[in-house]
Amino acid sequence: MNKRKHQQSIRSAGGMTLVELMVALAVGSFLIIGAVQVYNQSRQAYVVNDSIARVQETAQFALDTIEADLRMASNFGRNSRGDTIVGRATTVNPNPSGLAVPVACGLDWALDVNRPVEADNNVYGLACPANNAPQANSDTITVRRATVAAQPLENGRLQIQSTRLQGQLIDNGVMPAEFDPLTSQTHNLIVNSYYVDGSSTLIPGVPTLRRHTLGVDAGGPVITDIEIAPGVENLQIQFGIDMNDDNAVDRYVDPDDPIINPLSPGWVPTAKVMTARVWLIVRSITPEIGIVDNTDYRPGDVIIGVPNDEFRRMLVSKTILLRNART
Repeated sequence: MNKRKHQQSIRSAGGMTLVELMVALAVGSFLIIGAVQVYNQSRQAYVVNDSIARVQETAQFALDTIEADLRMASNFGRNSRGDTIVGRATTVNPNPSGLAVPVACGLDWALDVNRPVEADNNVYGLACPANNAPQANSDTITVRRATVAAQPLENGRLQIQSTRLQGQLIDNGVMPAEFDPLTSQTHNLIVNSYYVDGSSTLIPGVPTLRRHTLGVDAGGPVITDIEIAPGVENLQIQFGIDMNDDNAVDRYVDPDDPIINPLSPGWVPTAKVMTARVWLIVRSITPEIGIVDNTDYRPGDVIIGVPNDEFRRMLVSKTILLRNART
């Protein structure tokens, strides 16, 4: 009896057999392989979702920045009619009041308030140079307006003193004699020109949305070139116009259509800009292994074609109501 118990005790302390060990190793290997596959799939999903989120974030930020300007174009304080503002640029004189203006983008760039919104179609048409090199087949957009809130008078800054019926551009911080502080307000002049540059300052080699913006330093008004959103590859715009004064958009036209250019022989005085339709092509900062972009991009009136590369892209568009703009 004791001998049988001793033999059973020896067998129970003998450990696993070779077959049992091999089975355990096989099961463990399958479990490890499964765990690695789940990790790789989760990691790949994270990379894809992160790439999509970054492109979406860039597109939303760029659109919001442009929209904030376009929506308030032609807001000149208490007045929304650029043709009533004294000192505005005209076809005869780009600076009739002799104001201190930056000239890098042209003599009339800051003062042409009678054109609150203008654009160049598929070309960089600004007089001031791009930061690096303008992106081919991309539009530029220039918006002129004033700050929404009234501002204190400031010597050296371009400002607009306005009433409900008229306004005047000033740069000396002195209220014009014909204006009453009780019935008029002072607002800073805002001018922004948006364009796409071929290479970002922050991330060289990546196209980026930039803008020339009117500012001021110790010497007076200046133009600053600011980077807005790396990854923006193309910018397009069309204007919705009302041709019969019924406050409804009759059709959309490209920026170079003579019907919206007061300097063109084809200009129609009754055509009023009501909306702007903006397109952006936004791409990822780095290539993404495993994808090939074979989409045929055709924003606005331009044919970009098929990139056939490994960058993730997104085409976004938005129609923006111009609250005050008119031709």
